[in-house]
Amino acid sequence: MRCLCVGYHHIHDKEFTVERPDGSGDWLLLIVKSPAVFRIDGEEIHTKAGSYIIFPLHAPLYYSADRADYIDDWLHFFPDEEDLRLLRELGIPLNKPVHIGDVNAVSAIMRNICFEFYSAHQNRNEIVSLYLRMMLYKFNELASFRYSDTFLTETKYIPDLLWIRESIFRWPEQEWNADLFAAELGISRSRFQHLYITAFGSTMMQDIIDSRIRRSCELLSETEQKIEDIAETCGYSSVSHFVKLFREKTGVTPAVYRKTNTKDN
Repeated sequence: MRCLCVGYHHIHDKEFTVERPDGSGDWLLLIVKSPAVFRIDGEEIHTKAGSYIIFPLHAPLYYSADRADYIDDWLHFFPDEEDLRLLRELGIPLNKPVHIGDVNAVSAIMRNICFEFYSAHQNRNEIVSLYLRMMLYKFNELASFRYSDTFLTETKYIPDLLWIRESIFRWPEQEWNADLFAAELGISRSRFQHLYITAFGSTMMQDIIDSRIRRSCELLSETEQKIEDIAETCGYSSVSHFVKLFREKTGVTPAVYRKTNTKDN
């Protein structure tokens, strides 16, 4: 990837508009942190905060604030063959806004790109290129397992809630218990559930299921373990229940997923 210029957390007023019918002469990646309006193929699309879009070379540009200050990160670049291959393999759409909810992780990567690109580091171009590919993987991940918009509130429980959620995704096979967590925090079960949903936009049970299905996807594509063994490894004693949840989450059975996502395919 050849980076031309990059910006992190730029803020514009509600009158902000960009209109370039012939594009910007390069590729443009936007991480949009505020409501915005895009015009694509004559259609006006209103997006919520927490979206991204990649405009390919020569794509017409029209985007603007949506009745509020406009905030975004941006990257003008030219992709190389490896970037293009990754875009195809990950199914990253072009010229289409994608709402992913929480953009903190990808915005942090953009901040690092900005730091490296405008540094005097000897390997800055190679590092920036690797950061872009990391961001593409995160786009794919966030789109595949997106929750409702994330609202991290100012509360003394946030460090504990973050650790609980991190633990759920680190060790999906564990039998997590909301009553035990609530007792550790010294609050009621209903209060704990309310705080969790407010912080992350999903219930603890939704996160448990997502963490287990995510882990099972890795095992199906990277190992030859039997499906019943994978179910047990991911915390499910009932194979039929595991298959049901897997299909609800991914749209296919574990066997079909393995067939189409093994590393040798």
